Amino acid sequence: MFDALTDKLGKVFDGLTGRGALSEKDVNEALREIRVALLEADVALPVVKKFIDDVRPKAIGENVIKSIKPGQLVVKIVHDQLVETLGGDEEPPPLKIDSPPAVIMMAGLQGSGKTTTTGKLAKRLREVERKKVLVASLDVRRPAAMEQLRVLAQQAGVDALPIVEGQLPPDIARRAIQAAKFGGYDVVMLDTAGRTTLDDQMMNEAAQIAEIAKPQETLLVADALTGQDAVETARRFNERLPLTGLVLTRMDGDGRGGAALSMRAVTGLPIRFIGMGEKLDGLDVFDARRIAGRILGQGDIVSLVEKAKAEMDVAEAERVAKKMQKGLFDLEDLAGQLRQMQRMGGLGGMMDLLPGVKNAKAQMAASGVDDRMLKRQEAIIMSMTPQERKKPDILAASRKRRIAAGAGVDVAEVNKVLKMHRNMADMMKKLGKGGMKGLAGMLGGMAGGGSPGQGPQVNQAQINALKNLGGGMGGPGAPKLPGLGGGGLPGLGGGDKKK
Repeated sequence: MFDALTDKLGKVFDGLTGRGALSEKDVNEALREIRVALLEADVALPVVKKFIDDVRPKAIGENVIKSIKPGQLVVKIVHDQLVETLGGDEEPPPLKIDSPPAVIMMAGLQGSGKTTTTGKLAKRLREVERKKVLVASLDVRRPAAMEQLRVLAQQAGVDALPIVEGQLPPDIARRAIQAAKFGGYDVVMLDTAGRTTLDDQMMNEAAQIAEIAKPQETLLVADALTGQDAVETARRFNERLPLTGLVLTRMDGDGRGGAALSMRAVTGLPIRFIGMGEKLDGLDVFDARRIAGRILGQGDIVSLVEKAKAEMDVAEAERVAKKMQKGLFDLEDLAGQLRQMQRMGGLGGMMDLLPGVKNAKAQMAASGVDDRMLKRQEAIIMSMTPQERKKPDILAASRKRRIAAGAGVDVAEVNKVLKMHRNMADMMKKLGKGGMKGLAGMLGGMAGGGSPGQGPQVNQAQINALKNLGGGMGGPGAPKLPGLGGGGLPGLGGGDKKK
């Protein structure tokens, strides 16, 4: 997410922070490069112009020029302006679902991910908000649209309005609201029809449904990959519908970030959620400060902790943590760590949320270290017998050959997993009570047991396990990862999540 923009801005800031003093000319040159980076990211021109105009007087003021670290102060000024552009420092407003049955109307173009987002939001409302949700498809034109929502509702654990062939969208809306009232539902979600392009017929139908349903929330779902086209879509919908917020989908595929940076400024509407991937748990609350941190390569530790808490089994995490403190970390525990990392978005997804690992991430990608490796390592462990997983010391050459054949890999790959396990077991024993319950060590040995003392570090006093992030690919002088202290990341443990 935002990779292209992050790389470009990173180069600009590297040039600024590497200098002991800055002149007004230096700052102006940097602002010109930032302007180009934003335009290349497909940010709307008026938004870019206002952004630069707001940053310039702050960045060339006396406080910056005369400060001890002017480059870092400029970075902070740009960060704060990014936060303001994305929606400000205030907490994201909660959905208005306090008067049951609250109606949430979902609008957007065909192909924007509207129906999938409806399922994602319904799942979130049920699990996080503890609401009883009814979903209804009003899309009578797209083939199998109603059936798609019914299947998604089943997967999300919510109810779907029964399909009545031949019924028109306004009548479906009325029936859904009545069913929600009689069924005691807290929320009824209306998934409206879309088109591949904006047209008056779609707009008129959506306006009619809004008049009938009088929704508390009308959310526009827009595809972030379409850049400024998504901004124009939002502007046009906002002229015809009482929109209350925006949802940006496919954010994981958006390396530019133009839509996210332009939406709020152009429409004045808050971005409420961002969607990533097709899985129903791929919906996050939009937070301007956290997104600004990601754009500037500062990571998003809060999201990492939230993912960990959502996926962890507390009892299992504590059990594994106690084993680690005693150095009793076996291969079964390692397999649990591998599975948990995959549930939390894989190695790449977690690296995106850690600050200061841009160089390490690039080196890992160049070395072929990716999520396929996690699955391969898990397959190697699962090819062992329970006894071998508990006592890896008994693995002689013949056993290793059998395991390698069962996992479809070379014996060298088996040896890498065993070396990684030994390193992790040693590190976990040293970490003691202040450790990160295994996850830091998991990251530390991910490329097959690199040498301690290499690569990025996270709060060296407590989390030395991250020294060899990516198997030591970071090298001397690799960036440290601040902000992970105070006892490490809570809730990051081993084992599978209890169903």
